[in-house]
Amino acid sequence: MNRVRILIAIPAGLLLAGCSLTPKYTRPEAPTPPAWNAEEQVQTQSGAPAAADVRWQDFVTDVKLRGVIQLALNNNRDLRVAALNVERVQALYRIQKAQQYPTIGASAGGDFYRVSPSLASNGQPYTYGQYTLSLGAASWEPDFFGRIRNLKSEALEQFLATQQARSAAQISLVAEVAATYLSMGADRDSLRLAEATLAAQKNTYELIRQTRDLGMASDVELTQARSQVQAAQVDIARYTGQLKLDENALNLLAGTPVPADLLPEGLGSDAALKEISEGLPSAVLLRRPDILMAEHQLKAANANIGVARASYFPQISLTAGGGLLSGSLSDLFKLGSRSWNFVPQLTVPIFDYGTRKASVRVSQVDRDTAIAEYEKSIQSAFREVSDSLSQRTWLLEQQTAQQSLVKTLEETYRLSDARYRAGMDSYLNVLVAQRSLYGGQQVLVSLRGARLINLVSLYKVLGGGA
Repeated sequence: MNRVRILIAIPAGLLLAGCSLTPKYTRPEAPTPPAWNAEEQVQTQSGAPAAADVRWQDFVTDVKLRGVIQLALNNNRDLRVAALNVERVQALYRIQKAQQYPTIGASAGGDFYRVSPSLASNGQPYTYGQYTLSLGAASWEPDFFGRIRNLKSEALEQFLATQQARSAAQISLVAEVAATYLSMGADRDSLRLAEATLAAQKNTYELIRQTRDLGMASDVELTQARSQVQAAQVDIARYTGQLKLDENALNLLAGTPVPADLLPEGLGSDAALKEISEGLPSAVLLRRPDILMAEHQLKAANANIGVARASYFPQISLTAGGGLLSGSLSDLFKLGSRSWNFVPQLTVPIFDYGTRKASVRVSQVDRDTAIAEYEKSIQSAFREVSDSLSQRTWLLEQQTAQQSLVKTLEETYRLSDARYRAGMDSYLNVLVAQRSLYGGQQVLVSLRGARLINLVSLYKVLGGGA
C-alpha cells in the first residue's frame, strides 16, 4: 500500500512541478489614442528618422555642444549614481541566480576533549580526538514549484528596469545640457543686441546733444535719447548676470567647469539640431526607457505572484556531504576513514494558510498597482509628446511671423530716422520706432531659442538620446 502511495505521489509532484504558478504575462493595452491629435502635428522633412533611431551624436550637429554633452556624460554625478545602481542590481541578480544551484563547500577540522575518570569505563581519564575532512552541499532547495526561479526572474526584471532607468537618466541629461547651452546662446545673442543698441543710442545721444547746444534740438529730445541709453545699459547688466547663471548651471550639469572654448557664442544656425519624425504613439512610446522600465517592474511584480503561490506547497531542502573521518591524523587518508551524510528536510505549511493567502493577495495587488503605473507612464508620455508637438507648431508660426515683423520694424525705424534728420518729424517718432525694433529683435531671439529648445524636448520625449 505504501508503495502504491509513493508511485502516485511521485508523478503528482512532477506534474505540479511542471505547472507554472506564475500568471502568464500579457502587455496591457496602451490607454491612449492610436495617433497624435491632427492639429498638434507639423510637417517634418521628408524621410526624417524616428527619434529613438537617432543617436544624440547625430542629433546634435553643433561641435561645441557635442563636446559639452560628452563632458557631462563623463562627469555628471547623477548619471554616475544611476550607473552604479545598475552595477548594484546586477550583483543582486547574480546572487539570486546562484540560489538555483547547490552551495558546495570544503571544510577540515579537529575535535578534541578530555573524558574525566568518573565518565570513563575503566576509571582512567583519556583525551578523545577526531579529525575530519569533508566536501558537501549545505541546505540546497530543489526548486520543484518554481519559487527560486521566480525570485530569479523578479531580480532579472529589476535589473533590466534599472538599466532602463540609467538610459532615461542619460536622455534627460543630454536634453538638459542642450537646453541650458541653447538658453546661454540666446542670452549671449540678447546681450550682443543690447550692446549694439547701446552703441547706437550713445551715438544718437551725442548727435542730439550737439544739435541741442547749437539750438537745433530741445532738452526733451535730449532726455528721451538719454533714457534709451539707460534702458540699454539696464539690459546689458541683466543679460550679463543671466549669462553667469547659465554658466553655473552648465558647469553643474557637466560635473566640471566647461572650458571657455566650448561655451556658445550665440544660438548659431537653426540647423544645429537634426530634424526628427514624431511617428505614431504605438511605435514611439513603447520604446521610451521610462516606459520600458515600468514594464520590467510590472513583469517583476508578475513573477512575485509565482513566489507567493509557491509558499502553499512543501519546501524541500537537502544537506549532503562526504569526506574523511578518523580518530588520528595518520589514519585520516586511509580507505576505511570514508564517511558521508545526507539530511533531507521537508517543511509543510499547516496552520498559516491565512498568512500565505494574504501574501498571494498582496502580490496580486502589487501587480495591479504596477499595471496602473505602467498605464500612467504611457499617458504621461503621450501628453508630453502632444505638448511638444503643439508648441512646435505655434513656435514655428510665431518665429516666421516675428521675422516678418522685425523686417517691417527695421524699415519703419529707417524711415523715421531719415524724416527726423530731415527735420520733418520729431524725435519722439524715432524713439517709438527704436523701442519697437529693439523689442521685436529681442522677441525674435527668444522665439529662436524656444524653438530649438522645443526640438530638444521633442527628441527627449520621443525616446531619443540613448
